[in-house]
Amino acid sequence: MRLDLSGRTALVTGSTQGIGQAIAAGLAAAGARVGINGRSRDSVDRAIAALPAGDYVAVPADVATPEGADAVRDVLPDVDILINNLGIFGSRPALEITDDEWRRYFEVNVLAAVRLTRQYLPGMRERGWGRIQYIASDSAVVIPAEMIHYGVSKTALLAVARGFAKEAAGSGVTVNSVIAGPTHTGGVEDFVYELVDKSLPWDEAQREFMRRHRPQSLLQRLIEPAEIANLVVYLSSPLASATTGGAVRVDGGYVDAILP
Repeated sequence: MRLDLSGRTALVTGSTQGIGQAIAAGLAAAGARVGINGRSRDSVDRAIAALPAGDYVAVPADVATPEGADAVRDVLPDVDILINNLGIFGSRPALEITDDEWRRYFEVNVLAAVRLTRQYLPGMRERGWGRIQYIASDSAVVIPAEMIHYGVSKTALLAVARGFAKEAAGSGVTVNSVIAGPTHTGGVEDFVYELVDKSLPWDEAQREFMRRHRPQSLLQRLIEPAEIANLVVYLSSPLASATTGGAVRVDGGYVDAILP
């Protein structure tokens, strides 16, 4: 399959590292012009310097605020592909999650994506083509007891994607959520070695970690960010024109269900 995004402009929020950075690299490799977003100019410039060759645009802004969304629009007035990747997570006993924390998770993980969708979807509809995706998580379906505020925010994204897909019906714009499973991102190796024998080589260590602590994974290893990016790039392409309103899984079989 040829995933050709030449002539398309994409914005990937939270793309200075991890899954977001891998998605940006994948979209650029397919020919898209890609907006790299982070809260500071320094972090964005470092990310662009570390990315493979491609057509990148620096878009420093805190998109969890209305002012940040305005700043993004100043740099990229129109986009063809919007990847809502920005997200925060952290563990907290359920009864200790404060109102302010609940609000923060909603603002960053949900409302930022809603705001940018509201900003860019009308233009996509007018042009008759567009792709919007929300990077969700297995935690949207398997709510973790240690961070239910995170899980709930990701569950909300599944509903947001379905709702906006209906808003975009018949326009040539597709809207989907992507359920990502346990992923090999920054800091995870230290976390894994806190729980398994530190003398094990990485491949063995991660498999031992998955066997003992994530046994429901059918992949039995952590997912690499590029593997999630592969699905996102496909969903961004013309070849995915009939996939919309879905919660598409790239979770290594972690969610023990036929449907999300």
